Amino acid sequence: MGYKKPTAEMIEQLKAIMPGRVFTGDDMNSDYSHDEMAFYGKYQPDVAVEALSTEEVSAVCKLCYENDVPFVPRGAGSGLCAGCVPIAGGVVIGTQKMNKILGYDLENFIIRVQAGAFINDIAEDCQKHGMLYPPDPGEKFATVGGNVSTNAGGMRACKYGTTRDYVRAMTVVMPNGEIMRMGAEVSKNCSGYSLINLMCGAEGTLGIITELSMKIIPQPKVTVSLLAPFVDLDTCISCVSKLKMANLNPQALEFLTRDNVQAIEKFLGKTVYPAVCDGETAGAYLLVSFDGYSQEELDSTLEIAAEVFSENGALDVIIYDTPDGLRNAWLVRGSCLEALLADFKLMDECDVVVPISHIADLVNYADGLQEEVGLVVRTAGHAGDGNVHINVCSNDLEEEEFMKRVDLFMDLVYAKGIELGGLISGEHGIGSAKVKYLEKNLGAEQLQLMKGIKMAFDPKMLLNPGKVCYSL
Repeated sequence: MGYKKPTAEMIEQLKAIMPGRVFTGDDMNSDYSHDEMAFYGKYQPDVAVEALSTEEVSAVCKLCYENDVPFVPRGAGSGLCAGCVPIAGGVVIGTQKMNKILGYDLENFIIRVQAGAFINDIAEDCQKHGMLYPPDPGEKFATVGGNVSTNAGGMRACKYGTTRDYVRAMTVVMPNGEIMRMGAEVSKNCSGYSLINLMCGAEGTLGIITELSMKIIPQPKVTVSLLAPFVDLDTCISCVSKLKMANLNPQALEFLTRDNVQAIEKFLGKTVYPAVCDGETAGAYLLVSFDGYSQEELDSTLEIAAEVFSENGALDVIIYDTPDGLRNAWLVRGSCLEALLADFKLMDECDVVVPISHIADLVNYADGLQEEVGLVVRTAGHAGDGNVHINVCSNDLEEEEFMKRVDLFMDLVYAKGIELGGLISGEHGIGSAKVKYLEKNLGAEQLQLMKGIKMAFDPKMLLNPGKVCYSL
């Protein structure tokens, strides 16, 4: 692609733009070379900079563009597909110091933030104002810009939707350094092509998001959860549509398999979910959460939900309505990844999304591949929206052999997901790690169309190259 490296003169120009926040050589943190799945590649950038403002990001982009040097935006680096990894070298633009909450417009249900603000900090600050920021991805210390860039979902997507549904407006630095304002702080928008929706999920390949206006809602006053154990996963998942048809609008609706729960409880050092109910061994669980603005509002919801569970194969229905009970119930679901990392030396994860009725088909198929590929498979996921997190793990293999087996597993499980009417990612994104699978999913023609969009935004193909729709 004709990429160039930053010259000594260019580095001095960067230092003039960001005094004390330009790093090279041994002064550069090695974290800039990878994300949370480091085996998808470690590529040290030539330069790393830490931006404080939109104007600084603009100046760096302009300088890189004029010098044909590739550049990559990076938030917290919590991605799983090498989306922020500088595979072509160049300059990494860190946004974590752009972490301010800029203010509220409560009359119009808006919070304004810089892109480097952590989801955890936004959620806590909203609570102080009696408001809720509905998107709730599992990694609470990811940045909001990163979440928008991957259209992150999370557990509350069942009721509230994904991150994209809360983006009202954004400030974007284009690859050539031009600053654009996309969208507006309004509820409706049919004013030309939806560029803001192109930016959501683009993984930092079309422009660099620096500021956001996000929709928020009044904070619900009451939250209650139910746990329903089932004999097997098929019975468990068949209950999901029944619960939704009852018009109960759960905030979150998650499933876990028994083998996963056992591993998590071992990691936590305590038993939370019952293994046996009335002499029957649980094979899978549904964990559902409801929120509302009064206890009375939720009482009838809980009664109907318990009836739906009992009439559709649940071995028991357990209510969690105290702070400790809620914390423990959701601690199990929230500790899936930590437990896996504690148990296994090597792990990879995919997040196939399928129609809800096919969750069990996909999970059973993935479990059945364990002997064929020689890897341990653990699954959990969002029963309410069909997004299944499938982890493949090993303690015995060298990394090279592990990756070969992961490739085989991914080929098979993605093909099955597509056969079931699904897509290869519900919220993690594509990055550079999953490009080949996306082409198999969507076809070369769609990827070529995406690449055409990329070239319209970035004619020199310098911004976060080799991601989403093409490989280097």
